[in-house]
Amino acid sequence: MSLFERVHDRRDSRSVKWERMEKVYGIGDASDILPMWVADMDFPAPPAVTDALRERLEHPIFGYSYICEECKTAAANWQKKRHGLSIDTDWMLFHQGVIPAMASIIDVFTTHGDKVLVTPPVYPPFFSIPKNLGRDVLYSELKEQDGEYTIDFADFEDKLQDARLFILCNPHNPGGKLWTSAELEHIIRLCAQHDVLILSDEIHSDLIHQGEIHIPLLSVAGSERDRIFTCLAPTKTFNLAGIQAAMIVAADPHKRNLLDKHMQAHGTGSLNAFAPVAWKAAYEEGEPWLDELLDVLSSHISFAVERLEREVPGLKINKPQSTYLLWIDYRALGLSEDEAMQRLLRDGKVALEAGSKYGESGRGFLRMNIACPRTTLEDGISRVIRALGTDYNT
Repeated sequence: MSLFERVHDRRDSRSVKWERMEKVYGIGDASDILPMWVADMDFPAPPAVTDALRERLEHPIFGYSYICEECKTAAANWQKKRHGLSIDTDWMLFHQGVIPAMASIIDVFTTHGDKVLVTPPVYPPFFSIPKNLGRDVLYSELKEQDGEYTIDFADFEDKLQDARLFILCNPHNPGGKLWTSAELEHIIRLCAQHDVLILSDEIHSDLIHQGEIHIPLLSVAGSERDRIFTCLAPTKTFNLAGIQAAMIVAADPHKRNLLDKHMQAHGTGSLNAFAPVAWKAAYEEGEPWLDELLDVLSSHISFAVERLEREVPGLKINKPQSTYLLWIDYRALGLSEDEAMQRLLRDGKVALEAGSKYGESGRGFLRMNIACPRTTLEDGISRVIRALGTDYNT
């Protein structure tokens, strides 16, 4: 049986995805609800990673650890091979995750009351972190037509005039869009014109579907590379979110120095004893696993989109170019968000994410995680159909 076919029981493993639904959704017993919300996978990590961690466990002392030079080289080699991006290992700083890394960047390079620009619908920490740090958030909503998202560059440039930092989601979460070279170059030109820094979250950049290409922002930055911070990690790619390891790539030595001092002051620059082990094994030996995963996800996406659109007339789903997330447009069903969520939880016994979590422009959409064994996916789709399908509504 393939690693991607076996169903693993994740309950009693302190899994947020499987064991925190009561709190997140404000419901009673959720033991019969299938979680398809949090963006981690129900697949085991690559055997190379688990083997490396098992070997590390043979040494019974778990003292302070660090990212070795081989870890840095492995990450640089990976970026070069998968995305054609050349990164100097001196440009790397390490953090406990992309979200804390983003918080550090915002904290160092903006001040209380500064404005941070985001383009919703987008991953919620893009606006919640700046708010929690006392920054003002500017919203330039993406334009959506038939499920396709583009940047409203007229509005974007207007908002840039007041912004200090722009946060880019590349690839886009929740929409799964891959930005084109032309779009990225235009973003850089406008940010340079208005002297705005760019934070590019590229944590999904390895989850790219067949025939598609991820373009790292740095690869088209040219002389403007010093205004860019790129956040990367193997955790989304190889299902290692709980290991908590990420890196900030910053070409400007002055900005790196400021970030390094901030992390030292806040005690956030070191990683746990298992992070370097998983990091090195994933980047050096995880590619065959990833290639098989991408084949599985491609099949899952085609199956899910075809069945949901066929059996729930009115649903629209554009196949994502990246990620393992479906962004489901249910606006034609005539349901409010509360009604849709109640039906999913009460009648379908399935947990998806409400689109308004990603900003008001996400209202009328649902985010569904399809990174699970095929039997689990089929069950989940049946539950969504039971909740939203025509048989139920009649």
